[in-house]
Formats: sequence, C-alpha cells, structure tokens
Amino acid sequence: MTSEDPGRGLRGLTVQGWVGAILGLMALTVVGFGVLGASLLSHSSDVTRKLVDESAPARTAIGRFQSGVLDQETGIRGYQISHDPQFLQPYTSGIAAEKLQADRIRGYAADEPTLLGDLAAVRTAVAQWRQSYAEPIIAGHTPSSAQVDTAKREFDHIRALFAVQSRHSDEVRAKDRDELHRTEARRDWAFAAMLATFCLTGVALTILLHRTVGRPLDRLRMASRRVAAGNFEHRLPATGPADIRELARDMEAMRERIAGALVAAEQQSKLLASRTADLDAQAGELRRSNSELEQFAYVASHDLQEPLRKVASFCQLIEKRYGDKLDERGVQYIEFAVDGAKRMQVLINDLLAFSRVGRLNDAHETVDLGRSLTLAMTNLTASFEESGATVSRPGELPAVTGDPTLLSMLWQNLIGNAIKFRAPGRVPHITVEVAPGGGEWEFCVTDNGIGIPPEFADKVFVIFQRLHSRDAYGGTGIGLAMCKKIVEYHGGRIWIDTEHTGGARIRFTLPAVATGPDGAAEVPALEGTSA
Repeated sequence: MTSEDPGRGLRGLTVQGWVGAILGLMALTVVGFGVLGASLLSHSSDVTRKLVDESAPARTAIGRFQSGVLDQETGIRGYQISHDPQFLQPYTSGIAAEKLQADRIRGYAADEPTLLGDLAAVRTAVAQWRQSYAEPIIAGHTPSSAQVDTAKREFDHIRALFAVQSRHSDEVRAKDRDELHRTEARRDWAFAAMLATFCLTGVALTILLHRTVGRPLDRLRMASRRVAAGNFEHRLPATGPADIRELARDMEAMRERIAGALVAAEQQSKLLASRTADLDAQAGELRRSNSELEQFAYVASHDLQEPLRKVASFCQLIEKRYGDKLDERGVQYIEFAVDGAKRMQVLINDLLAFSRVGRLNDAHETVDLGRSLTLAMTNLTASFEESGATVSRPGELPAVTGDPTLLSMLWQNLIGNAIKFRAPGRVPHITVEVAPGGGEWEFCVTDNGIGIPPEFADKVFVIFQRLHSRDAYGGTGIGLAMCKKIVEYHGGRIWIDTEHTGGARIRFTLPAVATGPDGAAEVPALEGTSA
C-alpha cells in the first residue's frame, strides 16, 4: 500500500481549487480565532458576572450579617443595664437580619467553601453566645461577673471570626478581580494576536496565490507575447494549477500547429515562387507562340489564299477554254476543284476570324446592343430577303462593356444560324428577349427552325462539329463556337435551352454596366416590337 504524494495532489488543483483552498484556510483561521475570542469573551463575562453578582453582594451581605450580630450584643447590653424591654428590639431585629443575610451569603458564596465555613463558624459562636449569655438575661437571670467575663470573651472570639470572615471575603473579591484583569489581558492579547495572525495569514495566502496562480499566468502571458511577436519556436511553459497547465498545453499544441503551418506555408511559397517562375517562362513561350500564330494567320490570310485563288482561276480558265473538248466527267472534276478551293478560302477566313477573337481587337467601351443587333441584321439583309424571316426584338436593349465588332458578330452568327437552319416550308421567325438578373443581363434568341436535339447541346459549341451534311446546310461548323468564344471573352456564358421545343432557343449572359450612383445596374423599360 503506497501513500499518496501530497505535492502531486496539490498539482492536480485548478485555479478555482487553489482559490477555494485558500479561502477555506482563511475561513478556518477566522472560525478558529472566532471560537477562541468567543471563549475568552465568555470567560470574561463569567468572571465579571461572578464579581458583580456574587463576590460584591456576598461581601455586602457579610457586612450586614455582622451588623445584625453586633445589634444583638448592643441590645442585650442595654437590656441588662436598664431592664427596659425596648432595648430588646435591636436584639430581635439583629437575629432576623443575621438569619436573612446568612441565607443570602450561602446563595452568593455557594462556590466558595471558605466563606461558607466562616459563616458556619460565626453562627455557631453566636448561637453559643446567645444560649449561654443572652437568653438567660432575657429570661430574667442576672449573670455573675464570671459569666459576664465569659460572655465578653465569647463575643471577642466572634469579633475575631468577623475579622477572618471579612478578610476571606476581601480575598475572594480580590481573587475574582485579579482573574477578571487576567482574563481581560488575555482577551486583549488574544485579539491582538488574532489581528496580527489574520494579517500575516492574508499576506501569506496572497503570496501563495501569487506563486501558485499569478506567477504561472505571468510566465504563460510573457511566453504567449513572444510567440505573438513572431518567435514561433518559443515553447509555452506548462506550470501552475491543473487548468492553467492544460490551457498551456492546448496553446502549445496550437503553437506547434501554427509553426508547422508556417513551415508548410514557407515551403508552399517557395514552391509557388518556383511555379510562378515556370509560369512566367511558359507565358513568355506562349507570347512567342501567339506571335508565331499571328504570323501564321497572316500567312494563311494572304500567302495561302493566293495559291487557292490561282487554282480556282486556272480551273475556271481551263473550263472556259477547253470546256468543249472535255467530256461531262472532266467538267465535273473541274467544278469539284473550283468548289474545294472556294470552300478552303471560306474555311481559312473563318479560322482566321476565330483565332483573332480577343487578340486582334481589344476594345473595351460601352456598346449599345440595340445598335449591334441592328448592324447584324443589316449585314444579313440578303438572307432576310431570300427567306422572308422576321425578328421580334425589345424596343430597347441594354448597354454593356465590350468590343462592338465582336458583339455584332455574335448577333450576326445567332440570327444567321436561326435563318439558315429553318424548317422546310416554314417562314423563319426569330424572337430576341432580355431580362436582368444578379448583376448581369440574360439574353434569349428563339427560332421556329429545325431545333437542336438535347444530346447535342454541348457538341454544337465545338469548332468544326456539324449535325448535318454540307449538302443539306452549308457552312464550316464554326459559327456557334465563335459565339461561345465571344461570350466568354466578355465574361458571360452561353448554352442551349433543352426544355424548349418547336425550334432552337439559345441563351447567353453578359455582365451589366454599373451606371447608378451606388454602382447598381440600370434597368431600362423593355417593350417588344417586330422587325
């Protein structure tokens, strides 16, 4: 069986436990001193009560008792000389006073056997004097001179007993008074000691509280400030009460996590700097590649198209000069060559336009989309006349920030596709709608053409992806890819509304222009009209 280590038990105390223990010690000190003070006060009260209620009244009663005895002797002496019964009154009253005061003395001096013994001795002597001298005189006998001398000696003995009784009474009173003085002195010293001890205990407990609680908190605070100042390697001390140690351990764990995160962040920063350098190198390579791509586009737009024009021109000359000498198959082959050269020219021009989106023109100005739509419809005048198509559009379209040329191309491709992919036997009708929402404008272009199957909703925005043969619908398959690139260049998005039936519905968004004093987008009143 092992004994518990008291130091270990104290280390398990929390701040609240230490405060409770210290307050408990102070309470025990106060209670102990209070019990001691109460005991001293009670004893002082008992001594005072005995002195006031017993010793002093007993002394007074003894004096009256002796006076009563003396009155008896005086009355008998007067009666002996004068034989006048009037002189017996002091004797009679003296006997009554003796008996009364004797009862009082026994009550007051119940705890003083010396006084009770003196009282018994005096009363015995007085009774003997009355029996041998006073009562015979009252009965009428005349005492002899010898009897008178005897009575005188007896009463002198009584006076001697009176002296002893008085001296003992004074001694008892002096003893009680000395006890009262000693008790009061002890009480005063005890209260002074209590006050001094209480002050010393308070100081000692304050020092103990500072050493056990305040000092560990100070160390933890200073260490925390060093860590907060940037010294993340400085460890936090875990000392003091249990909860302070637990707090220090938690803070130390947090410091270790922060230090670890800081090291990881520094490593990540170095890695990021390295990657940034790689990205800068790649960006430089990309700029060089874009420069070469622009040169290639220039070559494609000039040098590559020149041979194609020559091929087409000479094929047409051959057909014109030697057409009568060629059979039908030869003429067909020449037509194939001319058509291929022309389609190659169209494809090169479309690729050139696609590659230049966002690079060649970098205009950022406020563009009225109503004017852009009008310009696009003007460019499609021939298609409108050939198909009889109509367009329903809002009376006013919002303004956005962007490139006016590219936004006109966006409208032109969307309206042109709606006219191109019309349903046989049906006059094309296109509806343009716009609605504000969440700091952007959402546009909707709806037609009554052949529509787009939902499974091809994403495929149509991929360059060169066609859903129909060239014989059914012409083109290079680059129109919607061009629209997607223009919309995304302006910070928007474009998609096919797959829930719409009876034609195709293409939705796209463009950021709104903040024109109000609080930066909110201005929303104009929209009215639908037909064109």
